[in-house]
Amino acid sequence: MSQPVRTFSQNDVPKKKGRIGMDWNPEDPVFWEREGKRHARRNLWISVPTLMLAFIVWQIWSVVAARLNDIGFNFTESQLFTLAAIPGLVGATCRFIYTFAVGKFGGRNWTVFSTGILLLPALGVGIAVQNPDTPYWVMLLLAALCGLGGGNFSSALANISFFFPKKEKGTALGINGGLGNMGVSVVQFVTPLIITTGVFGAIGGEGQVLADGTKVWLQNAAFIWVIPIIFFTILAYFGMDNLPNAKQSVSEQFVIVKRKHTWIMTWLYVATFGSFIGYAAAFPLLLKSQFPEHVSLAFLGAFLAAAFRPVGGWLSDKFGGARVTSYVLVVMGLGAAAVMYFTNEKQFVGFIISFLILFIAAGMGSGSTFQMIPIIFPPKEAAPVLGFTAAFAAYGSFFIPKLFGWASKNTGTPITAFYFFIAFYVVSLIMNWYYYGRKNAEVKC
Repeated sequence: MSQPVRTFSQNDVPKKKGRIGMDWNPEDPVFWEREGKRHARRNLWISVPTLMLAFIVWQIWSVVAARLNDIGFNFTESQLFTLAAIPGLVGATCRFIYTFAVGKFGGRNWTVFSTGILLLPALGVGIAVQNPDTPYWVMLLLAALCGLGGGNFSSALANISFFFPKKEKGTALGINGGLGNMGVSVVQFVTPLIITTGVFGAIGGEGQVLADGTKVWLQNAAFIWVIPIIFFTILAYFGMDNLPNAKQSVSEQFVIVKRKHTWIMTWLYVATFGSFIGYAAAFPLLLKSQFPEHVSLAFLGAFLAAAFRPVGGWLSDKFGGARVTSYVLVVMGLGAAAVMYFTNEKQFVGFIISFLILFIAAGMGSGSTFQMIPIIFPPKEAAPVLGFTAAFAAYGSFFIPKLFGWASKNTGTPITAFYFFIAFYVVSLIMNWYYYGRKNAEVKC
């Protein structure tokens, strides 16, 4: 039930718990202008870089895996795709837990813990890649630890949603989620640059010599994030807050699993965001296997998908979420078909343009489907549905690379996996039209 708006007078002196009043109520305009806004914005702008770091660590294997065999490892292509996929499996599973962690432990406390624990995979990966004799199971374990970063999306958005009034929640969550998603493109852009020099000197370890005599320091791909993780963990400890009234009833929220539309929207969000995060995890390896001379462009896909996510939400506000989602799914199907065609023809320009269009459409669809959920569900159910669908969609970062690996092993090329994706988009298009887009739809969006 919604809380009645409590109006503060100038003589009110609310009890404090740290910096935050015990009667936290951002819906009250007087309270919001007097003190709520500054606390909320401070927590938001600390949450953004911590979430970006989480995405960076979550997706670090998407670029590290593509370079392992270059520096002396001897893994099969299927094993490499598995290393890129495992963080997605762990991250998606963690999202179910992380969604409720804020209410249990407090937003600041959980942000400090979930950010600080990222030091384990950052240090571990940096050490492991320096020894080509590192067992594959150790690499799998480190990939799983990187998956912890994937859970932070659900906890970060759950935490920030409590700080802002309804009229500003969309903008705040868009900033937090959108800039956090940018971590995928950041790691894919920075890694090829940072591994070319021994920036950490003797303490960073020796470099590795490639077949052409070039020297690289692949450990830098992980070590470069150690200091930012430490810095923002400390900043979160001193700069963020636990809200005294941010409690969640898990049993009450679990009513959403009985709702038919929860599962339909989960399917649609898997088709959009699941495609984005899955393609982002696999794109560097796909470039490596098909057009190895252009692997440095891998960051572009994730960057464009994250950048166009708010565009999808804005267009949905203007023209309707179901309509935008329909167009997006059509473009995704055509983009996937074009990727297959240009890959078979060995035409890189067509391949990269088609794949970037696919990324842009997936990003816009992530925004359009999230815009539909608050329209379909009442407010008390919309929030857990957002977290629930986000958790399932994150499994795309596991299954899509795994499917590419399976296709490569069984058909000789990873590109045949796109047949499955196209079929998925067609089914999604029909479901979206039937339930939300047609004239007599159950819920017109």
